[in-house]
Amino acid sequence: MDQDYKDFEFDPEQHLILVSKQEDDEIDLFMCALAFSALDHEGVHLQRYIHHIETLTRDVKSHYESLLKKDYQDGASLRIRALRDVLVDDYGYIGDAQNYDNLQNASLIHVIDRAKGLPVALSILYISVASRLGWDVVGLRFPGHFLCRIEMAGERIIFDPFSAALYMDAACLRQLLKTSLGPSAELSSSFYEPATSREILIRLENNLKSRKIEAEDYQGALKHVLRMIKIAPKDYRLEFDAGVLFARVEQTQAAIKHLSLYLEKAPNGHHKHDAELLLIELRQSLN
Repeated sequence: MDQDYKDFEFDPEQHLILVSKQEDDEIDLFMCALAFSALDHEGVHLQRYIHHIETLTRDVKSHYESLLKKDYQDGASLRIRALRDVLVDDYGYIGDAQNYDNLQNASLIHVIDRAKGLPVALSILYISVASRLGWDVVGLRFPGHFLCRIEMAGERIIFDPFSAALYMDAACLRQLLKTSLGPSAELSSSFYEPATSREILIRLENNLKSRKIEAEDYQGALKHVLRMIKIAPKDYRLEFDAGVLFARVEQTQAAIKHLSLYLEKAPNGHHKHDAELLLIELRQSLN
C-alpha cells in the first residue's frame, strides 16, 4: 500500500474500528498488527515502527534492483533472496526457537525490537514488505506452523520466515506437519490455500490468547478475544470464546450476551451444544 502515515497521529483503537469496516483486501496487515501491539504499550512512540516497515521496503527494493543489475534472472526465487538478504542478513529477523512461547514473540512491537518472533508474526513482516512492492506473497492456512508462498510468472515457492525464509518442499512440509500435529497427520490441499488478512491477524492474536489461558490469565485472554471481535465481527467462533472467558471472570451478563450471539450465528455442532449448556447454567446462576 502507498498510504503515507507520517502526517497523522496513529490511534490504535480508531485503526481497529477502521479495519472492522474494510474489505479483507484493503487491510494493511502491518498497521493492524501494530495497533494490536500498541494497545499493550501505551505511551510507546509508534512512528519509528511505521518508519521501520518503510525502511525495510526501501532496502529490499534497492537490493532487488541491484541484483537485477548484476544480471540475476527475475523470478520468485530472486525476490525471496532479496527479502531474506535484507530481513535476515541485514536486520537479523529469525524465529525464536529457544523461547517459542514467550508472549513477546506475538507482539509486533517486541518482534521488531528483538528481531525475533513466531512464524505468523515474522510472516506479517514479509507479507507487508512484499505487498508494498507489489509482489505476490501470501500466508498459507498451514496448521501448526505459519508459512508463506511467493508466486511469479507461474513459479510458486513455499518458504518459512521462522527459519530464515527456508524453502519448503513436499518432504519438508510433511515432516513439519507431523511434528506439529502428530505422526498420523497427512498433507491436504486445504493447507495450501491463502489465508485472508483477518485470518492472519486472528492467528496472531490467538497465540496470545492461548498462552494467557494456559497461564490462567483469563482477563488478559479476554482482552485479545475482544480485539479480534472488533476486526472480525462476523466470526461467530469468537463470540463463543468471549462468552466462555466472560464466564471465567464472573461477568455473567456479558457471558450470556456473547453466548447468545454465538447461538444466533453458529451452525449446529458440538460447540453449539456446549454453549447451550453453559448458557442455561449462567441463567440459572442469576436466579
